[in-house]
Amino acid sequence: MSRTLPSWKQSLGGVLAASLLVAGCESPTVVPTADGRQNIHTARIEGSLVVQSRSRGNAVVFIYDADRPPPPQGTGRPIAFTVVPAEQLFGPALGTDAPGPFTAPFSLSLVAAGRYTLRGFIDVDSCRSGATPCHFSDFNPWYGVTSEPNQGDVGGAAVDPTTGIPLTLEVGVDQEGHPLPLTNVTVSFSQASAQVPVDRPAFQASVIVGGDAVLTAGGPPKVLRLVPQNIEGGAVEQRPKAFLVSYVDANRDGVPDDANRDGFGDLWPRVVVRKLADSPGLLEDNDLDRNGILDANGTDYPHADGTRDGQPDLVVLAAALVPDALYPALTDEAGNPRMTPVPVAELHIGVQAVALDARDPAAPARLEGLPKGRYSVVLIQSTGQTWRVPNELAPAIATGIGLTGVESQAFVLEAP
Repeated sequence: MSRTLPSWKQSLGGVLAASLLVAGCESPTVVPTADGRQNIHTARIEGSLVVQSRSRGNAVVFIYDADRPPPPQGTGRPIAFTVVPAEQLFGPALGTDAPGPFTAPFSLSLVAAGRYTLRGFIDVDSCRSGATPCHFSDFNPWYGVTSEPNQGDVGGAAVDPTTGIPLTLEVGVDQEGHPLPLTNVTVSFSQASAQVPVDRPAFQASVIVGGDAVLTAGGPPKVLRLVPQNIEGGAVEQRPKAFLVSYVDANRDGVPDDANRDGFGDLWPRVVVRKLADSPGLLEDNDLDRNGILDANGTDYPHADGTRDGQPDLVVLAAALVPDALYPALTDEAGNPRMTPVPVAELHIGVQAVALDARDPAAPARLEGLPKGRYSVVLIQSTGQTWRVPNELAPAIATGIGLTGVESQAFVLEAP
């Protein structure tokens, strides 16, 4: 049964309809939102990949803050990444071993104004099954144990074509302060000069001097023994045969660097023993948002002189390679230094019960006592590949994220 509106409602309906018709002919007023998250201007970096390689795979391009470069130059983490499928990059040559060069466009969006570097690699494993499209097998950016290249992958970067040194790319701003797009950027990949020689330095650690894995303030140092750890299960495939040991030669003059001026050449790999957050899991102290940058608000530990600098600290323990067995392997028959990497079956790491604030890595400041908590062990190889324990393969963590647990990967040093 139909119903009729009262006359006053009919009149009001006519007025509303007329108002809507009039409003529909005019552009609505647009004002900036007060929500800063919705009022951010960003740009993009775009250009071409240029690849010279007989190997095939998906290309991954990472963007880094230029002031926080990735290993081996620093310890920075990527801000974002993009993937160019192998089918797009190699086209009809995907099923061949033609060397190229091959090109394909790439783009990184939502880039704020700033200074950046671009690095990347061709994930050769992604095409080894022969299936198309190529699928990632041992690369997954969301886990630390699957987020880096392995043996056979082909490295790349945006570099100076003359020197091969990574370029610093700057995203500028217009007159209104809005970021400007950066175009015509080339990211080069070369199998001849940048193929990754080994798998990541996955390891298991044990204490061979100093008893257990507990350090106490004023107590004796610990010596850790690191040996390669083969991990084959599920998403993780690591088969390291040895660690690569070499002299540091940052200026490429063919002479070992001696940054600390102790009369001995500096060595790769480097080791970092860093404090973890007090909460269970893998978060690092004072980096609870996992972006690789110290939090604005965090713990400011007292320095050895009793002062505080008013900023959250990056707490590490004094640690280094024990070089006794390494220097002979890096010396030739004539007594001259070998400047090429040498494979070594195990490493010894000395860890002192001395805590430092490495917020400024060039001038670490000694802290008062030994901050209580758990400490991770990180190994950084000259190839830029890293490994850390504990990691997502620790059984208590692995079961919750679908990975196969490995007991050795739960290792931590502790300060009670």
